[in-house]
Amino acid sequence: MEFADPAELDIFLQNNPGVEFLELVMPDLSGIARCKRIQRSEFVRLFSGSFLSPRAAPLLGIRGNFYQTTAIPAMGGDPDQIIRPLRGSLALVPWYDSPVAQVMVAYTDESGGVDWVDARAPLLSVLDRFQAQGWRPTVATELEFYLLAPSEDDRPTPLMGNIPGTGRLQEGIQYCMPDDLFDCDAFLNDVRIACELQNVPMTAIHSEFSPGQWEINTQHQTDVVLAGHHAILLRRIIKGCARRHGLGATFMAKPFSDIPGSGMHIHASLYDMSGQNLFADPDPTDPPRLMPTLRHAVGGLVELLDESMLCFAPNPNSYRRIQAAALAPSGRNWGYDHRDVAFRIPRSTEQSRRVEHRVAGADANPYLVLAAVLAGMHWGIGERVDAGKPVARDADLTDGQAALPTRVDDAIHLFDGGGVLQEYLGETFSRVYCALRRGESDDYHSQIPDLDYSWYLRAL
Repeated sequence: MEFADPAELDIFLQNNPGVEFLELVMPDLSGIARCKRIQRSEFVRLFSGSFLSPRAAPLLGIRGNFYQTTAIPAMGGDPDQIIRPLRGSLALVPWYDSPVAQVMVAYTDESGGVDWVDARAPLLSVLDRFQAQGWRPTVATELEFYLLAPSEDDRPTPLMGNIPGTGRLQEGIQYCMPDDLFDCDAFLNDVRIACELQNVPMTAIHSEFSPGQWEINTQHQTDVVLAGHHAILLRRIIKGCARRHGLGATFMAKPFSDIPGSGMHIHASLYDMSGQNLFADPDPTDPPRLMPTLRHAVGGLVELLDESMLCFAPNPNSYRRIQAAALAPSGRNWGYDHRDVAFRIPRSTEQSRRVEHRVAGADANPYLVLAAVLAGMHWGIGERVDAGKPVARDADLTDGQAALPTRVDDAIHLFDGGGVLQEYLGETFSRVYCALRRGESDDYHSQIPDLDYSWYLRAL
């Protein structure tokens, strides 16, 4: 990552003289885009490299608290750390009435590099290994989310379309329904405008299988960290534009029990320095033969899936999405042009041959998901891991039980006991990330939900 300098700020303010506030977008280890808003008088201090923020801020829990398991005292009293703006990330924020811009920032260490507490540090560590071998990964993200209707109830309601000419709401599966585009046109247009202003290359958006659910896609990127930025900013854009229109939006993995959850799909391919796709067949066939390097990359993803689940499904709610026949992967499988597998090889030209990783939830940290996906591919290729037999293109996978971890405590145990992934992500980061997830799990399971009263209070 490259940091912005005062000259970049000067040019931006010349083009946007009315900006009075700047929001510093600081992704934490959970992938939440935490923000500080600073006055114009503080802009220069940020861009000159002297702006400070508490070093432990990226280690906050999902509710903005610190968990006892995270061992904050080991950081030496939570010192201030210099945060630096990232080059090219200055942009206007169009969903406010006030004159606000934003910039992505990173936590730096004493040498001026990215500190381990920064959410992007593990991904940078993984990318160093690719660079050392002259490989260039290229990735794109697909994010699913729910729009929520205004409601006086304390439980969320998905935004359903109106049936024209009636007061009825449209229920059921309406994939890519054109009426949804009509109903949400103003919101979707604001999303488009925000993406253009913030340099997020949105390629498509459409309504998904469930009422109120949408999917938004971005252009593939050779700068993998930038692809992570895009995912973080997309979540911010969707939520900001939704509020502007009196709606809610959520990237929870499973906000509703009776309809599918929301995922984050990663498309990943691999090129050498000459631009040749390392997964490509030099003598193409139809269907493709799926070359050894591709199979080894998938093999690494399969082998490391258990210890990677805490990156793909970080919260207790994440595991409500992992169930058989729920439009989400539930097994350690792969195949060509099959949407029910964990690792899908989409139909494409050989030069764009890629793996679609379908396991992660929309709630996961995009940088960490990308790091875990690329680590699995890199390790699989290096160790020549056998991916096993691919699922047949016409196989029915709607029956059976989930073969992946279905509880966050199982995933914590597998991550903590795994050796390969932690080596890629970094020992210090892995220890603290595991402790953070354990603290959230302990906190979550210490609560008494309403379901306990419904099931047990009278019976017992």
